[in-house]
Amino acid sequence: MRYQISGKQIDIGMALQTHVQEELNTVVKKYAERPTDANVVFSKNAHEFVCEATVHLSTGLTASAKAHANEIYAAFDGCAAKMEKQLRRYKRRLKDHHRERAEPVELFGASSYILASDHADEAQEPDGLHEPIIVAEMETKIPSLSVGEAVMQMELAGSPVLVFRKEGKDGLNVVYRREDGNIGWIDPQ
Repeated sequence: MRYQISGKQIDIGMALQTHVQEELNTVVKKYAERPTDANVVFSKNAHEFVCEATVHLSTGLTASAKAHANEIYAAFDGCAAKMEKQLRRYKRRLKDHHRERAEPVELFGASSYILASDHADEAQEPDGLHEPIIVAEMETKIPSLSVGEAVMQMELAGSPVLVFRKEGKDGLNVVYRREDGNIGWIDPQ
């Protein structure tokens, strides 16, 4: 597994890097057979250290965790505990589905845009036509998953919505967390 361990405006010593690699390797190997890479970023927010970790699995799923504490090692240990909990749930769900994925998740390229939310320019638009201002443009990947895997990926990432391609179909599908706590699924015809 490849590790990328870095700090945002703080120095990360070799002892911490070794600790992170050993502990994260133990946690990930326990619940995931073929992890590909891990990205761990340390930063400081006021008096607390923040640790953000992301682990990519060969199945195409991504697990991420974030924790903060007054000590840098405690921040990582909290993050590793959250990561372990996510991976344990992921493995339990895989066992519950009794379905092993024979090949990695197929990914499709797409463009992702971030639009400005400032509506002050609307008064200056002559014909009432509003062209949103693009703040950022980047490439993203859309996975081809089953609905159960999409819900699992959304929960692992802690995101409120996930766009995916349903296996065996061409259109895009969306799963999202509803206000009542349930999961919604949009499946176009």
